[in-house]
Amino acid sequence: MNPDTPDDSPVPHAPEGAASGPDPSPRRRRTSILILDDEPIVCKRLKPFFQKAGYEAEAYSQPAEALARVEQRRFDVVITDLKMQGLDGLAFLGKVKALSPDTDVIVITGFATLETARESFRKGVFDFVAKPFKLTKILEGVRRIEKERGLVP
Repeated sequence: MNPDTPDDSPVPHAPEGAASGPDPSPRRRRTSILILDDEPIVCKRLKPFFQKAGYEAEAYSQPAEALARVEQRRFDVVITDLKMQGLDGLAFLGKVKALSPDTDVIVITGFATLETARESFRKGVFDFVAKPFKLTKILEGVRRIEKERGLVP
């Protein structure tokens, strides 16, 4: 398996018998996620996965485009690759944290080392996930962020 490609884990579904259509109960706004990975296949897998799970998700394969978007609006969560052309994930992380200190960042990488993990956590990463990863592993990280920040009821 390519270390830069996520696996085919299924998207979590509503329990059987659950009503379809709009939820009549009052809800908080959807958690917003920005995804940055220079491999388009990763973006094409993560974005619909999170949208189907009920999140607002935007995906970018160019660091400059993602940075421009982060400068336009605040995201609750950023999921970024570590090794990319131009602006690497740690530099991107630093810029995100400078613009929006309360945005939580999850780093995904096919080049995980103890040193890169330590450096990521020193710079404020919430979670560090090695590729290949299960989509549910990233979802678990996002749910932990939501719970810790009180983004879910």
